[in-house]
Amino acid sequence: MEDQNCPASVMTRKRKSQEEDNCISSTFYMDELNEDLLERVLSRLPTSAFFRLTSVCKRWKSVASSPSFNLACSQIPSRDPWFMVDPLLNRSIVFDSIERSWKKLNHPPLLQKNSNCNSMPVSASGGLICFRNSYGNFIVCNPVTGSCNEHPPLDPSLQNLTFHAIVMHSCPKYEQSSYKLVVVFGELPKLSFRVYNSDTGSWEEETALCKKFDDDSAESESSEDNAAVYFLSKAGNVVATNMQRSPSKQYSSVITTSKDGEEIVHFLSSSGSVVACNLATKCFSEYPRLLPVFFEYSIDLVECGGRMLVVLLSEFFESASLRVWCYDEDVRSWHQIAAMPPAMSHEWYGKNVDINCVGAGDQILICLSSAEISSCVRCDLAANEWVELPKCFMDGEAIKFMSAFSFEPRIESSV
Repeated sequence: MEDQNCPASVMTRKRKSQEEDNCISSTFYMDELNEDLLERVLSRLPTSAFFRLTSVCKRWKSVASSPSFNLACSQIPSRDPWFMVDPLLNRSIVFDSIERSWKKLNHPPLLQKNSNCNSMPVSASGGLICFRNSYGNFIVCNPVTGSCNEHPPLDPSLQNLTFHAIVMHSCPKYEQSSYKLVVVFGELPKLSFRVYNSDTGSWEEETALCKKFDDDSAESESSEDNAAVYFLSKAGNVVATNMQRSPSKQYSSVITTSKDGEEIVHFLSSSGSVVACNLATKCFSEYPRLLPVFFEYSIDLVECGGRMLVVLLSEFFESASLRVWCYDEDVRSWHQIAAMPPAMSHEWYGKNVDINCVGAGDQILICLSSAEISSCVRCDLAANEWVELPKCFMDGEAIKFMSAFSFEPRIESSV
């Protein structure tokens, strides 16, 4: 038997003791960080985690109001999105894509005023969401911090016109986010648009859009958009081609930038065709239909990675199909880029389901709703993964959602 007090054993114990002393001396304490480095570390945390950590100590709580911390946050290129679903009275419900959980956000005081209590979200970009109140006025706010700004009202003569698109495009920068709000209105084919510029704090002059005809077929199709077409469904129900949408998604529209740097607003006409408005050339055109007008389907637009995509739910051969399509400008045709697994989409067959969708990066959140059932499904386009979100319960009952908007939870975004 070996002697437990041999020199090798003694040296081993000494070595371990030295290593333990070195470990203790190299222990890292957050309190030892200078203010600048602490702010840079905290700025990289997910927003939900940061707010939880502000209760750790007074120093960390004071970071939230620091201008240099806002600067550090603004240098983070992007944040994983939150999805705001149909708002409730005086608060909103959001789904945190990082923590995969539902959260409740109180409305800022401006939205709780009697004149704004029924405001509906109509567009979102970056860390901001745009609401429209019952008087037709627009309010832009940061739902995380509660900062709000009510825009100057549009001309009263425009309030009675049909609004087709309300889109917002933001450019985050330090101290104040710069953004544009674009509204497209009128009756096809007589369309116009106006732009609100946050840098000037005012609306630009009204600009008319002219119709761009690519060929004779485009001109013949445009006549179908001016009136509803009624037909009998397979179930014997009378169906109109005019879409009935959730109030907050009646202005379903997205804005993208072309290869030439031109801003293009896409929206759905009343019969479901996609209309593209080029704000630079002041022209609009219509894309070819994905399905004939007499087919039963639900359709919505999303913006993902700078592309306009169409999400389409249709029924074929006694089964439902939900697919994502992209329009190729070069060959002027649609091509499929993703499809929900048949085992998931078949559940919606014969349920008269309406879909309302929103895109964020490579993700699409799809709200499927009908009189019978409702569900929220998140699609990862890069991985072609489809996951149903957990139900959101309030007072023991699952809440049904009709639509959603995506935004980045940015503390530094202000209006």
